[in-house]
Amino acid sequence: MTEPFRDPSLPTAERARDLLARLTPEERIAMLHQAVAPIERLGLGEFHTGCEALHGAAWMGTATVFPQPVGLAATWDTDLIERVGAASATEVRAKRAEKPSVSLNVWAPVVNTLRHPGWGRNEEGYSEDPHVTGLFGAAYAQGLRGRDERVWRTVPALKHFLGYSNETDRSVTSSEMSLRTLHEEELPAFRCALEAGVAGGMMLAYNRVNGKAAHTQPELVTEARSWAPGSIAVVSDAAAPTFLVTTQREEPDFVHGAAALIRSGMDSFTDNDADSSPTISQVTAALADGLLTMEDVDRAVLRLLGLRVRTGELDGSLDPYASVTADDLDTEASRALAREAVAASVVVLRNSAGVLPLAAPARVAVVGPLADDILTDWYSGTPPYKSTVAGALAERFPGTAVTVATGADVVSLRAASSGAYLTASPDGSTVGATAPSGDEGALWDVADWGDGVLTLRSQASRLLLTGGHWPVRADATRVGGWVAQESFRKHVHPDGTWSLLHLGSGRWLRAWRDSGLVAADAVTVDTAERFRVETVRSGLTAVADAAAGADAVVVAVGNDPHLAGRETEDRPHLWLPESAAAVWRAASAANPRAVLAIMSSFPYVLPSGVADAPTVVWSSHGGQEMGRGLVSVLAGDVEPRGRLAQSWPASPDQAGDLFDYDTLRQQATYRHQPEPYAFAFGHGLTYGSVSYDAVSLDSDVAAAPAPTHRHSAFLARPDEEVVSATVTVTNSGARDAEELVQLYVEPADDFEIPTPRRLLVAYARVRLAPGETRAVALSFPVARLSVWDGSLRLPGAADDWLHEGALRVQPGRYRVAAGPSADALEVGAELTVE
Repeated sequence: MTEPFRDPSLPTAERARDLLARLTPEERIAMLHQAVAPIERLGLGEFHTGCEALHGAAWMGTATVFPQPVGLAATWDTDLIERVGAASATEVRAKRAEKPSVSLNVWAPVVNTLRHPGWGRNEEGYSEDPHVTGLFGAAYAQGLRGRDERVWRTVPALKHFLGYSNETDRSVTSSEMSLRTLHEEELPAFRCALEAGVAGGMMLAYNRVNGKAAHTQPELVTEARSWAPGSIAVVSDAAAPTFLVTTQREEPDFVHGAAALIRSGMDSFTDNDADSSPTISQVTAALADGLLTMEDVDRAVLRLLGLRVRTGELDGSLDPYASVTADDLDTEASRALAREAVAASVVVLRNSAGVLPLAAPARVAVVGPLADDILTDWYSGTPPYKSTVAGALAERFPGTAVTVATGADVVSLRAASSGAYLTASPDGSTVGATAPSGDEGALWDVADWGDGVLTLRSQASRLLLTGGHWPVRADATRVGGWVAQESFRKHVHPDGTWSLLHLGSGRWLRAWRDSGLVAADAVTVDTAERFRVETVRSGLTAVADAAAGADAVVVAVGNDPHLAGRETEDRPHLWLPESAAAVWRAASAANPRAVLAIMSSFPYVLPSGVADAPTVVWSSHGGQEMGRGLVSVLAGDVEPRGRLAQSWPASPDQAGDLFDYDTLRQQATYRHQPEPYAFAFGHGLTYGSVSYDAVSLDSDVAAAPAPTHRHSAFLARPDEEVVSATVTVTNSGARDAEELVQLYVEPADDFEIPTPRRLLVAYARVRLAPGETRAVALSFPVARLSVWDGSLRLPGAADDWLHEGALRVQPGRYRVAAGPSADALEVGAELTVE
């Protein structure tokens, strides 16, 4: 007879309860850690929570690498985002087919809002708008989850709950948020996927919220769970249970900490890596001391068992995804989807000189550090191949001469201590100040990533200098790792010599006596080696020479996702680095037919000499198909579809304070900013010429819904009253145009409770033929206009601090406006809410 927990015909909750009843108390306690040992007597295999799949299967070797989430958001295409999620989940399943210990609990998507572009993890999120974030995050989660009614392709866990968007001192900083900020801007981003039933888990955030650890906020966790139609398993972020005691100092010891976490609604300890023994002993002690009951433990374990049931782990051949094998990795369909996603995410920010689309050029120069390289971030897999910008241009325009100049200076480094030159062996395994002359084998390409952060590439090994070994080597294929080992900073002495600080270790390079081997082991700059620098070839001169001889120039600049802005490290500032600006100035001065192609994890503030660049395009780091996807837009093979889901500030002041989460008070994000952005939320050009002609409403009066604690969603629920609008647009250009028709609401300025200045409430993607005029129907729920009113008390509401107030729509005048961006609302109609 089949045990009930293995019977697919039974509800998930019933199966989980049956399995729970078969576990001993010791087995139940052990279930609370991330790494769970097999239970052979029940036929349960090894299990652990957590698999990274932010924009493709990560950390497991070769896998399809899709654009970063901030790039996926620029597509404004929920169907495409879902398909990317589905492909990512299928490749997680394929990895599991190779290695059964791979978890089907994926830690994605990230639905923290991109309220400030200085956040180091900006690329992981979708948008500064919480409702857009929720919409796109739910689309990705839907793909990860799949559409089988019973079995989930993978079980997504939303990250990071709650109020998390700074890296600096992240385990101790407190995100101070009013109830207005919580209910209008934070909670809605998480609600969408949970309410839709496409997320089965949630990861708590490192930070504190209003002075208390996000990991021990039972009111917030209970609120989030109340939105979901099924069970939600809550996991800690890595080492956060330890931080509760060691850095946040909320609990006196780990036993009290474990009890507080479980009582607050956390189910799984991501702590001490794969060693579950500390968690087991702490929970056992908490039970013995009366800080916990077995009922507390059982509630947590039941939710984790429900997660496992959902994956089909206990269904054998009845798992509809059981046929996925390693052959489902890196398929032609996934490659095509990756290319489609990159092309759809490219945003044409400016095209005032008419350079785009490119005519068939005889000679093209591709310059800058990203000219012939593809960079991936911490949460990427290993791409099976790399389509670079230079390579894709050569492929797209056969017979065209493509010249590459990265902008790196070519130098030799002569050790002052010995007079010998720094060199590397052909395989990069040995680096030393041993060469008698600064010839080809002793040359280094020095790339400046901004603010003095350098990488050095040996021309002997063609690989990067890395301090990840002792002595150092020149065998790194890329900058990477939890702590990047391939970055350096130069100190220029009064005599012009350099000493090089290895940023990963904080030690200086030093050449050893007699052997000449070089290690990052000098504690002070005074004991560091001094290198006399001889510039063999100026990188900017090479850029100018390449540009001058070309019919078109693509200036490929941006960030390395492991440097100066990443997990654990917020950006030092918002400016485009001077090193990148210098490449643009050199190229554009030599050739006005230059395209500034920015590939980055975040928006930049563009400095003087760049801010007025006539031709600018942006993409996130797009993964393996970066080159082909970008070039398909530059060449006009694909009409530009990308639109910004995050504003590009005209100055750093527009972004506000990274540590102040009150965007209303700071007038931050497009919702509150009074001054125009450099490139506004929703902005992006077509190769056509689209005008907005009119907005009309089916009715210019709407009734305010009753006050509620239900956060509005971007899309109307079946029981919500909607406002229906028609936006008339015309393409007067000679080409087809892909337009994102955007509908906003601008509240009047006389409301009792402050409101956003503008609010995106609907959008539609349309393709317009030359000369076509179209009436585009859009609608939005009246509830989207709600604000938090702290004076209200709803009958029957939870008696806690989180529900002291309610969301309500204020009666009055609103302008329903349409345009190509939040800063260009060209037409509108008045709506009165009664």
